[in-house]
Amino acid sequence: MTLNILFFTIIIKRRQMTQEEAEHNDMVEKLLEENKARQAKMMRQF
Repeated sequence: MTLNILFFTIIIKRRQMTQEEAEHNDMVEKLLEENKARQAKMMRQF
């Protein structure tokens, strides 16, 4: 009886965001919040 076992090690490194990416993400988050507020305002009218 032969037992063949393979071991894999996976290392995940967290990628650092650039200043430009951080600013973009902040802008996107702000726009999403504004849209949510607009949707809530429209729903209250009905």
